[in-house]
Amino acid sequence: MSAPLGNKEAQNGQADMDIGALYRNYRGYAFSIAYRMLGVITDAEDVVQDWFAEMQSKDMTEIRDVKAYLAKGITNRSLNVLKSARKQREVYVGEWLPEPLVADYDSPERTLERQDVISYAYLVMLERLTPMERAVYLLREVFQYDYPAISEMLGKSESNCRKICSRAKQSLNSEEIRIDGHPAPDQEGKRKLIERFIAAFERYQLEELLELLSEDAVMITDGGGHTRSAIFPITSRKRVLALLTSPKAFKELRGWQAVLTEVNGEVNLIFVKKGQLKGILCLQMASESNRIQHLYLLLNPHKLNHVLA
Repeated sequence: MSAPLGNKEAQNGQADMDIGALYRNYRGYAFSIAYRMLGVITDAEDVVQDWFAEMQSKDMTEIRDVKAYLAKGITNRSLNVLKSARKQREVYVGEWLPEPLVADYDSPERTLERQDVISYAYLVMLERLTPMERAVYLLREVFQYDYPAISEMLGKSESNCRKICSRAKQSLNSEEIRIDGHPAPDQEGKRKLIERFIAAFERYQLEELLELLSEDAVMITDGGGHTRSAIFPITSRKRVLALLTSPKAFKELRGWQAVLTEVNGEVNLIFVKKGQLKGILCLQMASESNRIQHLYLLLNPHKLNHVLA
């Protein structure tokens, strides 16, 4: 987690850091901020690369706290990206889901990122916030900056930042989703439940699916207009069951190989056809029962290009 502006421990030895060391030490941290802000891996990587490219011409001796300076730069660049992204999402076909981080999407420089994961359900939840609410909430609640630091980063008064964070918390309080960065509960139990779910789904087993879904189950599918998907969220167990057991729905999905894989730090499902990733299904369990409450099915091929299956 980050230190507030002016923290002496954070400053030690940073003035003489070259760009290579800066990249090695802070690339993962920069990506974790950008990915939480944007929910799009390629956009997050572009923001990070642009920031480090800019740093090549900077005099690092002028920067008293590199980590806070990075957080400020990455957050504000992400806010600029979100402004244009919001307009694009207004004309997006159907529901828009964030891009997940799949375990096979790997490189040596992602070691830090894998230690600092965000659950997919939590990432979806953040989409309910305005860009500024998202920025203030993440900087305060996830990256643990104090309000004076956030005020300086975003160019807003401390009192305004407090109000923005309060609004964000109120928007998110109704969601029973684990806190970002905390270990996911009982992954072995979830693995067994998913195995039961996929077996029942492939065999149209209504009674088994009825047992696995919570009464307030919601399914969101994202095809982006490129593949067939529901335009609006499917709400209630009855409607989700009708969709999952329909002979006409998900014909191709049932023919693909379902593989249990770590997605955003939790066990979930990917669907593969002849070595090519075709879909990702993330499941969120209800907090009060061992049943599936949210189903997020990503089928848009443009959001799957970054994953190597």
